[in-house]
Amino acid sequence: MSLVPFPTIETPPISEVDMGSASDSSTTTVRATVVQAATVFYDTPATMDKAERLIADAAGYGSQLVVFPEAFIGGYPRGSTFGVTIGSRSAKGKEEFRKYHASAIDVPGPEVDRLAAMAGKYKVFLVMGVIERSGYTLYCSVIFFDPQGHFLGKHRKLMPTALERIIWGFGDGSTIPVFETPVGKIGALICWENKMPLLRTALYGKGVEIYCAPTADARDVW
Repeated sequence: MSLVPFPTIETPPISEVDMGSASDSSTTTVRATVVQAATVFYDTPATMDKAERLIADAAGYGSQLVVFPEAFIGGYPRGSTFGVTIGSRSAKGKEEFRKYHASAIDVPGPEVDRLAAMAGKYKVFLVMGVIERSGYTLYCSVIFFDPQGHFLGKHRKLMPTALERIIWGFGDGSTIPVFETPVGKIGALICWENKMPLLRTALYGKGVEIYCAPTADARDVW
């Protein structure tokens, strides 16, 4: 499998994913859009509207797979401390976390239903980074949809990185899926998880063919 850059300047970043070898007559080519866009922070409805506009744009360019960044729905709180120091929490920080918790989404839930409808409307496979709310715990998750408008499942970030651990819970091995689809076996790991050899091996062992790596990090290494 190889990524072939699709030349574009003013359009969303698009790559063609070659799912075979040049000598293989059964090769399937999949056009994928990698979205590089920011959350509308503390405004989940506006972020959902923005997501739909970007999905519509991608579908207009003929993309079959659309991959969004880590934590696109809910937001990656870069630079925030939520008022936490060892042994202390501030009232202002608690209020900030309350708003962050309110911006997260339930999985499943109404936002998941709407994202599923978007995938079905625009006939794309959708891989979306979200902040998942489960009771009082938040998870950095990625959720998957097919072009028929079905929610396929989720992956929770197994090991939040550094201070992410003060705001996000830990995933576990029960949510490391690889989905069999007509365009190939799709899976994803989130940001620094992709530096973890055994976690990558878990995907390889399940036969992943389209490996998505959503991140909120803009450094060149990604």
